[in-house]
Amino acid sequence: MIRKLDDLLKKAQEQKTMRLAVAAAHDEDVLQSIQDAFDAGIVEPILIGDLEKMQSIAKELEVDLTKFKVVDIADFEAAAIEAARLVSTGEADFLMKGILDTSILLKAVLKKDFGLRTDNLISHVLIYEPPTYHKLLTVTDGGMNITPSLDEKASILQNAVDCLKAMGREEIKVACIAAKEKVSDKMQATLDGAELKKYSLEGRFGPGVIVEGPIAFDLAVSTEAAKIKNYESDVSGDADVLLVPTIEVGNGIGKSLTYMANAKSAGIIMGARVPVVLVSRADSAETKLYSIALGSLISAKA
Repeated sequence: MIRKLDDLLKKAQEQKTMRLAVAAAHDEDVLQSIQDAFDAGIVEPILIGDLEKMQSIAKELEVDLTKFKVVDIADFEAAAIEAARLVSTGEADFLMKGILDTSILLKAVLKKDFGLRTDNLISHVLIYEPPTYHKLLTVTDGGMNITPSLDEKASILQNAVDCLKAMGREEIKVACIAAKEKVSDKMQATLDGAELKKYSLEGRFGPGVIVEGPIAFDLAVSTEAAKIKNYESDVSGDADVLLVPTIEVGNGIGKSLTYMANAKSAGIIMGARVPVVLVSRADSAETKLYSIALGSLISAKA
């Protein structure tokens, strides 16, 4: 079972090498993570971006660009389109966001011409390794969908389940986060949490998926809090996934884990035909490496 992000890295090394198209690759941390992923045998990279800038950065990092396929396209939009085209034609297995805006890359991915769009909702899945938790903790969706409806939350939940199953998880415990556990007409998150739990009991998310909702954050991650509050659930204190009600909640939890709890992380966009490696431009090369490893596992299962 994968309990650490280093375990994720090892699992990615055990499978076949995947081909990764990187849009706007002229960034220091991006090139470093690509080099690390290449050295680990995880990916065969195709770097799309400003060649002159890539060469300058590569020289500083002592990265040998001759080992990679490089496409000289400085324009962000054109680079994103080329990355999507490479996947569409089977020349690459998945994509990665470099130093360009997320909207530019996703616009290219969702172009009907490339056939990468599906009926699924696009959502962001972030996997954290908090030093204070006993296993990896997934937060979704703190990066894409602002105030998702019930149906959209069901799709976001399914994307997270698909992600964890690609990592080899057979049992997945999902906590539908709300401010309290009692259902209230005044709090939409509680209503949606209860419905999503009902969907799970009906088998909508597949075998091995246990959904609890509504449930507060403390009860989802702390068995001690559950004992004190006399709250009983198979999910309490042992959640794998935190399904958040809004983007602000997910963004706040995620950044708190990163900046206050020193949690390592890996990020991916799910819902398209192939995964899209998406991390913040402020994220480290290590985070980008873990995200590449996650993307390679998912793309191998696609």
